[in-house]
Amino acid sequence: MEDILASIGTINTWIWNPMAYLALGLGLFYTVWTGAVQIRHLPTLVSVLRQKAGRGEGEISSFQALMLTLSSRVGVGNIAGVATAIAAGGPGALFWMVVMALLGGATAFAESTLAQIYKRRVGGEYRGGIPYYIEKGLGQKWLAVISACATLALYAALAPGVQSYNIANSVKVGFNLPEWITGIGVTALFALVIMGGTKRIAAVADKVVPVMAIGYILMAIVIIGVNIQKVPEVFSLIFQSAFGVHQVFGGIVGAAIAWGVRRAVFSNVAGVGEGTYASAAAAVSHPAKQGVVQAFSVYIDTVLVCSATGIMILMTGAYNVIPEQGPKLTENLPGVEAGTAFTQSAIETILPGFGPGFVAVALFLFAFTTLIAFNYIASSAAAYLIPERVLPAVMRGVQVIMLVMVFLGAIAPADLIWGLGDIGYGTLGWINMICILLLAPVVRKTLKDYDRQRKLGLDPVFDPISLGIRGTEAWDMRTPTASIQIAMDFNAEVERTRR
Repeated sequence: MEDILASIGTINTWIWNPMAYLALGLGLFYTVWTGAVQIRHLPTLVSVLRQKAGRGEGEISSFQALMLTLSSRVGVGNIAGVATAIAAGGPGALFWMVVMALLGGATAFAESTLAQIYKRRVGGEYRGGIPYYIEKGLGQKWLAVISACATLALYAALAPGVQSYNIANSVKVGFNLPEWITGIGVTALFALVIMGGTKRIAAVADKVVPVMAIGYILMAIVIIGVNIQKVPEVFSLIFQSAFGVHQVFGGIVGAAIAWGVRRAVFSNVAGVGEGTYASAAAAVSHPAKQGVVQAFSVYIDTVLVCSATGIMILMTGAYNVIPEQGPKLTENLPGVEAGTAFTQSAIETILPGFGPGFVAVALFLFAFTTLIAFNYIASSAAAYLIPERVLPAVMRGVQVIMLVMVFLGAIAPADLIWGLGDIGYGTLGWINMICILLLAPVVRKTLKDYDRQRKLGLDPVFDPISLGIRGTEAWDMRTPTASIQIAMDFNAEVERTRR
């Protein structure tokens, strides 16, 4: 087993060390290329989220698509992932997580806009995502098939175990319940939920996600409020560690960057393409609308939730820093494994007897809704690969695999589960980041059209033919969806008022 784990670690080093800089560079490129769309269009967010879905099965609302995306983004990475980043890269890793989020908002805009542009109708639902825009946007069917297979392997087999492992681990610490019992319970509950379709999944997500995120952030505010005098010290520690000038952590600035970006990408998955599948299902009149919404989801995930976790851990001293190479730098929690236990210990310092249980419940909600989103993503990838007539039967088989992996993840070794998950995310990230970079002209053309219509006082409506964009079968204007029809009616009223 040690040899296997060592090999997995080596593979992840090859994948992630260069990809950390690719992810940062891509986010910076799209921030400049789009004129910082992730910042300047935030005021338009409310109007987009208020738009209701149509009546069709595939037409979930923009808000529901946001919640479905957040249900995958806000998960284990926000609690356990932050802890592992600090443990391996020092406090400076938190800084690079936030930087990656701010830049990653532009990346999320790009990939989600592309998902909307190239979506299609499959089985009465909108489907879209990485393979769809690779095929139609780049014309590379072979690469689209590879990306779909990578997506299916990641979200059906590799990623579910990370979620269930952390649920079982936190429940064991919080309630002293054996991992195998938790594994059975989570698997059974997951089986009940995934029998529904897109709207049922979205209905669960848009109710649970806001509750769990708000509750967790409120707890973080309590911890920070009690330790308010330590805030300047914590921020000084983070910045000094991030730029290599701290007397203890300055020597691992490279690890801080690599692990900060690695765990930011794992958490908010900007550039990996995870949010593209939910984005494609939303009913909006213009692709850029959903792009703006998904850029905002990155802020919620990393700038708010991950930062809250990191600050709690650092200001209470509930962490160890043990780089992959070199000696231990800090060991405030002797013998405690990096992960949910750091956060549980942080809350325990303020509310004795409450921390382990609270984090266990929060992590269960985070991770379980992530599993629900994984089912949807896996089904979208399968819908691309499998003929529609046999898709339901194939999806049942995929769901059985997911259920098996959820149980096995609860009882498997931590290094194995995290390592396999990182390989899956890293592989898909390389494919997607290169492809959305190649599709940058399409993103820019679509955004310029959106900006132009907004300046005219219109509710933007997407007409790909006038923009010279091909392969956009879902945007056939002969049969407008409810959202497009509403926008067209609004624009007609604007024109009448002008006359």
